Parts: sequence; C-alpha cells; structure tokens
Amino acid sequence: MDNSTDNSNWVTCYVGLGSNLANELGSPADHLQQALAVMRAHEQVREVSVSSFYASAPMGPQDQPDFVNAVAGFETTLTPYELLAFCQQLESMAKRARLRRWGERSLDVDILLYGETQIIDPTLTIPHAGLSERNFVLIPLREVASNLTIAGKSISDYAQSRDWTGLTLLSSD
Repeated sequence: MDNSTDNSNWVTCYVGLGSNLANELGSPADHLQQALAVMRAHEQVREVSVSSFYASAPMGPQDQPDFVNAVAGFETTLTPYELLAFCQQLESMAKRARLRRWGERSLDVDILLYGETQIIDPTLTIPHAGLSERNFVLIPLREVASNLTIAGKSISDYAQSRDWTGLTLLSSD
C-alpha cells in the first residue's frame, strides 16, 4: 500500500530543536536548518512546518552560549521509538557530544508530542515533561499549531500564561 495516499498510519508530531554550539558543520542556526532538511527528505515524514527561530538563555548551567530554538510539526509513520531513534540520528549527524546535563550542544531534538500518545518510561516521555514550562517550546509550538490542545488546555492558554522574558525572535518565514 502506498503511504502517500493512505492517511490511516500518519500521526501528527511536534519536535523541539535547539542548538548553542557551533562546530565544523556550522553555526547553531545551521544545525537546525540541516536537521530540518534531513527531516523534510525522510520518506516517513511529510507536511513539515517550522516555527521561527528564537534565541533563549540556557536552562541549565549559565556559563554557556544562548540557544537557538524552533519547533517543527509534521506527520509521520514512524513509531514513537523509531522517531526517537531518528531524532538521535539527527543529533549524531550534527556531531553532538553529551558533555554535561543541560549543557551546550550542537543539536538537541526532543519529541514534544506524538498524536494523543502518552508514554512514560526511562527512555521516552510523551508529552515531553517540560513542555508546559518552557517559553522556548511553547511560543514556537503555538506558532506552528495555534489550535493545539494538551490535556484539555489550548496551547494559546499555556503560552499566554508565560511571559516572553529571555526569548528573542531571530527569524521568521
């Protein structure tokens, strides 16, 4: 069966992308653009929409550069764990090194939402545990999915309950 016409296996997903470390492959914004290009080319991913890019202060240790963040929404036939492996592959392609918890990185790709699926296990939590508390996720997520509801609350309500402190618009399409 051709998946391009069969909508039954396609699930709407959202991922957060972040980078604050340049390397020989490019700047933080380059890392996001390269990951998005690979995502768009994947045969099990379609209808990719991307938020503007935002700068935000790091969540963890403050002795690191600000992050460039965005959110991508898309449909996929990948299972949640296949999508996790794909996100980790994108990080690896950007030569991500895990130096310290919440530390600097060339690329971080987190699954925020996978349809209505809820998973809590040691390797994967969906919806993402920090989703409702992070401006650098909520604001771009509202941009690509303004009608989204999470646990009965609209994304706009989540985003409006937060302020924009520490978040700077870098680019928009």
